[in-house]
Amino acid sequence: MDKVILVWFRKDLRIHDNEMLLEATRRGDLVLPVYCFDPRHYGPSEYPAKKTGSIRAKFILESVADLKKSLQNLGGDLLTVLGKPEDEIPKLVARYGVHEVYHHREVAFEETQISERVEEALWKQQVNLKHFIGHTLYHKEHLPFPIKDIPDVFTNFRKKVERDSFVRPCFDQPTQIQIPAGLEIQSLPELADLGYTETVPADERVVLEFQGGETAGLTRMKTYFWDRDALRNYKETRNGLLGADYSSKLSPWLALGCLSPREVYWEVKKYEQERTANESTYWLVFELLWRDYFRFMFKKHGNKFFQKSGFKGQAPAEAPNQEELFVKWKNGETGVPFIDANMHELNATGFMSNRGRQNVASYLVKDLKVNWTWGAAYFEEKLIDYCPASNWGNWAYVAGVGNDPREDRYFNIAKQAQTYDPKGEYVKVWG
Repeated sequence: MDKVILVWFRKDLRIHDNEMLLEATRRGDLVLPVYCFDPRHYGPSEYPAKKTGSIRAKFILESVADLKKSLQNLGGDLLTVLGKPEDEIPKLVARYGVHEVYHHREVAFEETQISERVEEALWKQQVNLKHFIGHTLYHKEHLPFPIKDIPDVFTNFRKKVERDSFVRPCFDQPTQIQIPAGLEIQSLPELADLGYTETVPADERVVLEFQGGETAGLTRMKTYFWDRDALRNYKETRNGLLGADYSSKLSPWLALGCLSPREVYWEVKKYEQERTANESTYWLVFELLWRDYFRFMFKKHGNKFFQKSGFKGQAPAEAPNQEELFVKWKNGETGVPFIDANMHELNATGFMSNRGRQNVASYLVKDLKVNWTWGAAYFEEKLIDYCPASNWGNWAYVAGVGNDPREDRYFNIAKQAQTYDPKGEYVKVWG
């Protein structure tokens, strides 16, 4: 009897450096790749924001479509279902005689809860849910400390990891995928199927078209590193606001796992050998390490990152009219040109520079005195590179209830605008 392994894709939408997929092709006779469009991710949230806005939903749909195409090129396919994984996966297990289910571990509360529900349902069917770890640059097994002892200050974490750990090589890409016969393949859902009535309009001010999927992510990395040779100057340009190449802009593909952080790391190492190794090449890896850090922090502190008081025990002060102030902030109607321009860009494109994010977050919390979790939830709705750990971890950091060793960090918005947009070019484009 053929051994059937169901591969449950979530935020690992790639065929390169994907241990779960490779292992399934080696250990199973037949592989059943599955992606669930969970309706809970496309509805309202407990905050004054949607869980997923239409721009992010479109990017997810494109990424899933690209994965499907990649799997088809290997002789496989991708089964997509609209429903809760804890309901849909057990049905598929029964229908196709699945022996084992593979998936990647997540760290945020909602995602881990869904895994637990799936595991519970599969347990009743006497089917094992096998966990893989594949979202970080450094594997947690190779950290120089257990998760519970990870330093709460990034610099201490970074120094020890850089000195005492290592980055694994990438896993091979599967060469062939055998799927069960008679697989009921349906067409991919469209935005309307996920409950979106609006279309995503094109904006002529956009300088980089973010197309979802592994193919586009690998192309962007090649373009930025090799064709434009922009990695050479990353540290000097990364605080830019306008243009396609002031930063790598790989984060949307990293967030959905269309790009593996290890793949990016080893491409940087190749660039250092063939072009140049400097502060800029180091700095890109440094940013990947920040990404790891927030994931490990979520593993350590769990739900504290979603609470107003974070892990400092005291929430920031809030204005009595914060609902009204929040609406002005999210619509880019605060009257502060630099803040409004950044919010206009976010609303139109689903993306915003790192410099912009820090400023609008600081302004919402420190100047307007609005509940910081509303801002984090609004970013969750809008950002195409939304990742729970990085988003909520960074917001908690700015709000002063997270991993910032400095008390009362404050961004002087006028000074920031003068430093990073001295001629007002950014405000002119997005104001």
